[in-house]
Amino acid sequence: MIGFVRKILSHDCGPFWQFVKYGAIGVMATLVQTGVFYILAATCLKCLTADDWAVRFLGLPAASFTGAEAWYASRGMLASAATAVGFTLANVFCWLMNRWFVFKPGKFRWYVEFGMFFGTSTIATVIALGTMKVLIDVFGMMTSLAVFVEVIVSFFVNFFVRKFFIFKG
Repeated sequence: MIGFVRKILSHDCGPFWQFVKYGAIGVMATLVQTGVFYILAATCLKCLTADDWAVRFLGLPAASFTGAEAWYASRGMLASAATAVGFTLANVFCWLMNRWFVFKPGKFRWYVEFGMFFGTSTIATVIALGTMKVLIDVFGMMTSLAVFVEVIVSFFVNFFVRKFFIFKG
């Protein structure tokens, strides 16, 4: 059993376990990003509405508004700012975990690898944030559901670029 666990945790575990580990680390990084997002969204960047899942089910505070305030018009931008802060913290965590447990580092020097990793994440997140902002501002989607869509878009873009271009595989 210990040998099996060691094999799974090694870089030579095979593509299936590599994807599983990437997904698990992605879940943990998403928890970091989402946790930071909701802390900011509920406190200083108040972008949660009364009908938001996080307000209804987690008891987070909603900002009060009539719908005509400038705050409401900028809700998508506030959600994007909260996501950007969470993104930064989550990506440092994710890069370290991917280096240690998923992909073989060494294709590039660590600082080039980190720059490429962060750059890929930035591009994927800009695409995903644009999607989130449109879903909120154009379609009126609740913030929490738009964040969920943003995470899914980012996950797939990041995995393929990291696996095939940044790390050794």
